[in-house]
Amino acid sequence: MRGNPETEPDTPSPSGSVRAFLLALIPLAGCFWILDIPRMVGVVLITEQYLAIVAALITAAAFLVYRGEGRLPLLLGATLAALSAGSWLWMSYQYPVWLLDAATRGPDKWMPGLIALVLLLEALRRATGLAIAILIGTIGLYGFLGHYLPGLLEASYTSPSRMIMYLYADSNGVPGLVLGVGSTVVLAFILFGSALRHAGGTTVFTDLALAAMGRQRGGAAKVAIVGSSVFGTLSGSTVGNVMSTGMVTIPLMKRFGFPKHYAAAVEAVASNGGQLAPPVMGATAFLIAEFMQISYTSVVLAALLPALVYYVVLFIQVDVYAKARGLEGLPADELPRAGEALKRGWIFLLPLFLLIYLLFFLGYSPGRAALYCAASTLALHLVATRRLHGPTFYWNLLVDTGHSVLPVLLICAAAGIVVGVINISGLGFTLTLLLAHVGEVAGILPLLLVTALLSIVLGMGMPTAGVYVLLSVLLAPALIRLGIPDMGAHLFIFYFGLLSMLTPPVAIASYAAGSIAGSPMWQTGMTALRLGAVAYLLPFIFAMNPALLMQGSLVEIGITLFTVIVSGYLLARGFVAQETRGGRALLSQALWLISGDALGFSTVVLGAGSWSAAALALISLAVGLHGQRLFGLAARNKVA
Repeated sequence: MRGNPETEPDTPSPSGSVRAFLLALIPLAGCFWILDIPRMVGVVLITEQYLAIVAALITAAAFLVYRGEGRLPLLLGATLAALSAGSWLWMSYQYPVWLLDAATRGPDKWMPGLIALVLLLEALRRATGLAIAILIGTIGLYGFLGHYLPGLLEASYTSPSRMIMYLYADSNGVPGLVLGVGSTVVLAFILFGSALRHAGGTTVFTDLALAAMGRQRGGAAKVAIVGSSVFGTLSGSTVGNVMSTGMVTIPLMKRFGFPKHYAAAVEAVASNGGQLAPPVMGATAFLIAEFMQISYTSVVLAALLPALVYYVVLFIQVDVYAKARGLEGLPADELPRAGEALKRGWIFLLPLFLLIYLLFFLGYSPGRAALYCAASTLALHLVATRRLHGPTFYWNLLVDTGHSVLPVLLICAAAGIVVGVINISGLGFTLTLLLAHVGEVAGILPLLLVTALLSIVLGMGMPTAGVYVLLSVLLAPALIRLGIPDMGAHLFIFYFGLLSMLTPPVAIASYAAGSIAGSPMWQTGMTALRLGAVAYLLPFIFAMNPALLMQGSLVEIGITLFTVIVSGYLLARGFVAQETRGGRALLSQALWLISGDALGFSTVVLGAGSWSAAALALISLAVGLHGQRLFGLAARNKVA
């Protein structure tokens, strides 16, 4: 999940090592805070004190987990871990006193603060790669030196000691909203996903998908889509989802006739879509709700139709491809029975229903609801298996959760630097002016294109929650100020940030899936690009036509949804022609792709409730269903 890390992380051992202990402490601290245990035992902690403790744990863990081999790297990592943890714990210990003496900024305050901030950036570099660390470090330096820049780029002056303390100990800096949401909501859902995985939920979801979809044409790929979408919405990591469900689905697809690059691409696109799919969206739904200060229900409703279109079009592409290649479903005798799969899998379905009940009907906070669902998953697993796990099982669960959440929380902490600099220096206003200039000179569509490109570049190699956190701070405010609806702006940058997982040359989801399938990265990445093509179109549509986000009349929503689905169908026909016939169908490919793009934007141009757009969609659908001969896509031309 990292862009260009110094080393691969050591696999944490549950043997009681310091690394494993620190990793296990991260989710434990989150659970204690979410369940309000400190108050129950009479310990009074201010939120910023808790977040400083989290910062101490994650930076210390990063220096011990992401290190080189040999005695010197180990000693250096241990030294930096102690310095970083000590500086953050010092802030946590002194914070109540500092609140009463905020005007004094002596060396006893800013020196530990400087150490803490510098080491946070180094920990981030080790965990997520050099590019993200340079980006955030540059923004941090802008806060200190920006007043020397000329013209529009000039920042307001802030004394170095005040800037350090603002980023180090202010609720608008590192111990602020972003790290607060990450260390509660995101952490809790990653723990829930780990509980499902350790209890065997991945296999059960795949079996249920096999029972439901296995006999259909191209059933192996459809199984991958269903299984990865269900598990992916909870996992909080596209790559983690690929490496979990893909171990089962990719060999299954290859076995039943799908080329290895196509099997890998289907898994990568399906796993990435799980992060976009309600109700959890890889825990990002709750981040969006927190950042926009709206209800969680509003986020789920807005994200529902784009996610539906994403998967409908993916199903269409797989179905058309399977028909062109004559790939039938799986034999009935090799499929699990639906009843038996449900009998084994009910223990994993109940927590999902419990999650919806707690969130929508009882109004529980997302973090607490996720913890209760994680606990219910483990309890039901014990009941179903009638086997009491030893301490090692739960220790491994905690360490695994800490390992998964570590890079996310480091990005959340570092994003506090970005938020602080934007607030105190005027950088947010500068970004808005620069993007506004693009919008004024070139128009709204080029502005969105520039923002999409920036989102893909900035999102490369980052975990799901980290993608949204960084982009929502840097880019979403500028789009909103330039007239894009709030929800459309936030989902726009979120979609394109996640599409970095599929977009070459990085495309780490495609790379991970290709490593399982044994397929070349570039071939897998370009196939995934075609399979996920509708995801590159959707954000432009809902940014300019909020009816796709259920913001409009029923007629507007219905017509927009219908045109977008038919548009995706036309794109699917074009890309399948490219996949199965290569360069021998260039004219038909061009017609499918151009007509698909044009139809997708028809409601933007003609209006959300335009019956002309609906008529165009009907005509296009009729041609697509009955005009294969016209476009040279008859099944007799398929390539074995």
